[in-house]
Amino acid sequence: MEDSSPIIRFEDAAIYQGDNLILSKVSFQIDKGSFVYLIGKVGSGKTSLIKTINAEIPLKFGLGEVAGFPLQRLKKRHIPQLRRNMGIVFQDFQLLIDRSVYDNLLFVLKATRWKSKKEIEKRINEVLSKVGMSYKDYKMPHELSEGEKQRIVIARALLNDPEIILADEPTGNLDPETSEEIMQLFWEINNNGRTVVFATHNYSLLHKFPARTLKCEKGKLVELQKTHEIDISGIMEQ
Repeated sequence: MEDSSPIIRFEDAAIYQGDNLILSKVSFQIDKGSFVYLIGKVGSGKTSLIKTINAEIPLKFGLGEVAGFPLQRLKKRHIPQLRRNMGIVFQDFQLLIDRSVYDNLLFVLKATRWKSKKEIEKRINEVLSKVGMSYKDYKMPHELSEGEKQRIVIARALLNDPEIILADEPTGNLDPETSEEIMQLFWEINNNGRTVVFATHNYSLLHKFPARTLKCEKGKLVELQKTHEIDISGIMEQ
């Protein structure tokens, strides 16, 4: 589903976490509608790069552009506009535990200035249907399985119809079978035209669902040309 125009572009960028340089000389681009894995060991810079893409970490040096927004000179007041182009999926769900599934999604829509009750209800029903959770809207988070929670988080990420989905270890807490089901869901989302950046240390998914792969390693970001370059025997170390 790629349309060959870059929606994410970095040139000679330095990625920091506080005062610590995590990745240097980062240069890559991701075309609109593509699916890209981001891999590497824990602490190698995957999450720091994702947080730079969504402007949670400021870009201090080099060039970065996401959905037309220049990161290196992005003013704080423009960050919410940038983030409306993104949906974020976390490993630890970050659901509001005192609210139902419906009210978790309602909270996001109200926060992003949806007003019409009819349109809100329609949109919540649409995203729950897309993730196979149409009849779970009344459930509380503690009543859901881990896989169901992640489906709700994906639904939440889709609410404002973002161009980009950033997924940070979305299968990290899931068993292999559920991980594969969630992966199928991301694949469908990508096939519907959204750009997906999928950070993972579950390398078995890369063999079942091969796609372009970027690796954080020794302070650099490198592109792997072939799936067999990924050492699946080292999964547990990543």
